[in-house]
Amino acid sequence: MRLLREAFRYQDPPQRKPFVRDVTSWITRRPDRLRNEDAQQLNGVLARAPALATTAEHVRAFTGRMNDCRGRELKDWIARVQNDQVPALRSFANGLLQDLDAVVASLTQRYSSGAVEATTTNSKCSSARCSAAPASSSWAAPG
Repeated sequence: MRLLREAFRYQDPPQRKPFVRDVTSWITRRPDRLRNEDAQQLNGVLARAPALATTAEHVRAFTGRMNDCRGRELKDWIARVQNDQVPALRSFANGLLQDLDAVVASLTQRYSSGAVEATTTNSKCSSARCSAAPASSSWAAPG
């Protein structure tokens, strides 16, 4: 038995390659809340893909501003994103510029009416008329 154990020493099974959803989750999660194994895998992925590392850096900076209500710093973040070659984030940043004042206000204030707006929209869309109404119709009752 000892000879067999020595000949076939136990080895940890190889780690599976992470799925895209794993990497996305790791990037968007707070770094202090990542398990050590996940942080190691993320670092390995980011080391092999410099463009993804740049994207992850920008995403974490944005989520930090969002979580800490630092909307006033958004213009600096947008400028840095526009200087880098990350097309999807540049598109996102350009979209933010469309109504920058509203975005800054929503990232600066602790509370918003988002939950109220979602409830209002859901109640409007829960009626049969909403799903059957043509796209050009208004919410107002006929008549």
